Amino acid sequence: MDDLRGMAVFAAVIEHGSMNAAARALGMTPSAVSQHVRRLEQTHGVALLHRTTRRLTLTEAGSVFHEACRDLVAAAARANRALELQRDTPSGELRIAAPSGFAGGVLARAFAPLLAQHPALSLQLFFQDERVDLTALRIDLALRVSPALPDSTLVARHLGDWRMVVCAAPAYLARRGVPTTPRDLPRHDLIVAGLPGAADGLPFTRGSVTERVPLRGRVGTSSMITARAFALEGLGIAIQPEPEVRGELAAGTLVPLLADWALPRLPVHLVTPRRDAQPAKVRHAIAALQALAA
Repeated sequence: MDDLRGMAVFAAVIEHGSMNAAARALGMTPSAVSQHVRRLEQTHGVALLHRTTRRLTLTEAGSVFHEACRDLVAAAARANRALELQRDTPSGELRIAAPSGFAGGVLARAFAPLLAQHPALSLQLFFQDERVDLTALRIDLALRVSPALPDSTLVARHLGDWRMVVCAAPAYLARRGVPTTPRDLPRHDLIVAGLPGAADGLPFTRGSVTERVPLRGRVGTSSMITARAFALEGLGIAIQPEPEVRGELAAGTLVPLLADWALPRLPVHLVTPRRDAQPAKVRHAIAALQALAA
């Protein structure tokens, strides 16, 4: 590996036709260029060049060695171009980990324009609620939902706080009626998913008034997507992150309830293994998610 610099210098000498010209191209002194070539010859015990006052001529060994050096320089140039492409243009495989609740379409809305704009970019999504080792799985970006993230070597960016929506299908409301206060909820069929403290009482706030209402579900699940599916089937009232049901609310397949009452928002963070030297694919992915959250 110590020969790599010398090989590049040797290739430049042959490309430019002299040590002086190679020195100018490389920003080196002619004596430094000559030392690199001499060191290669001494290391390998073979003459690479015939030197005269007018010209340099490759020996047979030098001709064979030059082909390898030329290939090395070309490979290094390709490697640099590949890194520049990763730095400047979203390309390659973007690997994202997220809780299962994000599988319902939020990420599709964020990344569909990015994938359409950059054909060289591909996407691998890993949905699981347990925290994964980003380094072991080569994860570029993870989404995590938590009021606070533990101290670690990872870099966290606060994406936003998602509003929680109490909602139900029109068919359910036609059958069971519409709750007008949080205290009405325990008398309804509830679909409870992944809400810490729901059984002990979730705080509903309106102005300066806070009411804690215990919520025990007729259907319990750890998946927001499953809860949403049951709600869409008219089986009960669910509490969902607003970005995940935005389409259903707009279409009227789910109806928002208790609109003048607010639940604690859901903090969402973007986590990356490091802050600096982010490739373009990660920078653009972060920007796409931030735009969605805005």
